[in-house]
Amino acid sequence: MPGESTGKGKRKEDAIIERILKDSGDPGLVDRLVRRLSPSDLQSLLLRVYKERVASLRPADVLRQYAGNRFVRPPNAAPLDSARLDELAFSLLPPGFEVVELSPLSPLGTSSALGPVDQDKVVTTIRNTEVLSDPTNAMALECALRRAGSPRRSAAEVRLACSQRLVRAQAFSGPASFAHFRMLALCTAGRDSGSLGFELAATLEHIGFYLRLFEALGDAGYAIGPLRLRILPFSAPLAELARGKLGESLAELHPGLRVEIDELSDEKRDYYSGLRFQLFATDAEGEEQFIVDGGATDWTQRLLADRKERFMTSGMGSERFLVCFRRRGAARKDQAWTR
Repeated sequence: MPGESTGKGKRKEDAIIERILKDSGDPGLVDRLVRRLSPSDLQSLLLRVYKERVASLRPADVLRQYAGNRFVRPPNAAPLDSARLDELAFSLLPPGFEVVELSPLSPLGTSSALGPVDQDKVVTTIRNTEVLSDPTNAMALECALRRAGSPRRSAAEVRLACSQRLVRAQAFSGPASFAHFRMLALCTAGRDSGSLGFELAATLEHIGFYLRLFEALGDAGYAIGPLRLRILPFSAPLAELARGKLGESLAELHPGLRVEIDELSDEKRDYYSGLRFQLFATDAEGEEQFIVDGGATDWTQRLLADRKERFMTSGMGSERFLVCFRRRGAARKDQAWTR
């Protein structure tokens, strides 16, 4: 997840905990709460604490919180534009994709157990859940359940798509960075078909969808300049795939697309585990914006304890797109959104 917390911030949090433990006169308080109380008992205790605190709040206190809390204010993007973008995107989905509505909550540990996400970057609730911070984690859980229920984990793939509002606890900077935002996400779950066939087909399908979406958004009046696709293979076989079948297919299906292959990238591989792709688009000011991120993960392998399982996921910051790429010609007819 972007916007990693700094070491300075972490030290500040540790200092706060140390002060609280010192003031309480009980240095083992955290350990007892974590290790000796069951999740349900800890939940009951925290519910009582917050019930008592809320009892003293006045309406003016709530208004003051609303005015100053970055997590609760409305987003910058126009909701009608977000809804139209979603409708357009869903109309362009490849065959076989099912649009799902995810819960705003996910099981406690969803982000940190599957991905390399510090729990401090997630809004944790006192009911043993966390506010959704990444839709692809939740879709991996849904795909794993569906795959587990299929006969002998058949080759029949699960394809899901969603548009979801997310909340992330770390502070972001920049005009197109928000504490909560909407993301359009796709995932494909299936089984190893040999010769990296799953990876090839799923990557082409996901990339093709976003390219069609950008073309349609351009037709709808958004000033989208040149696109750039960056492919990051994390192994020699995947690098060969990127240079060969994948690169050749992209050149044939999407002529004119600028494709860069960063072979055997040495970037951290604690989120994507095989092949990663990134799509950049140039805005009206000529600045390149990072809009789409995707790739293969090992999440369903770990969830189902089956090394043959495969999972491809991708996401687009749809509200980030709306902020970065202003629509030309406000008087254009609404039907320009449909295709």
